Amino acid sequence: MTAPISPVTATPHIEAPRLDSISSAQGNGPEFRSLLSSAIHHVESAQAKASTAVQGFLSGENDELHSTILATQRADLEFDMFLQVRNKVVSAYQEIMRMQI
Repeated sequence: MTAPISPVTATPHIEAPRLDSISSAQGNGPEFRSLLSSAIHHVESAQAKASTAVQGFLSGENDELHSTILATQRADLEFDMFLQVRNKVVSAYQEIMRMQI
């Protein structure tokens, strides 16, 4: 007889870096460089967690397939979101460069 399926456990809430705080002209807010760096770090850590989950599943350390799939899907979605934000930033930059003074 096979072992029963373990219940799905709740995944911990991961807070995405907030981009709603735009720095003012005096420089009171965070710099764009630090916001971008933290977003890249967040995506890289999600991909590392997914890679660790896959390696753990393949080696037999973790026998929960659903948690492995959730980790890989979360990393994929975070990367897709980051890519869309990058595309919007590049588009805004190109629009600004097309403006005539």
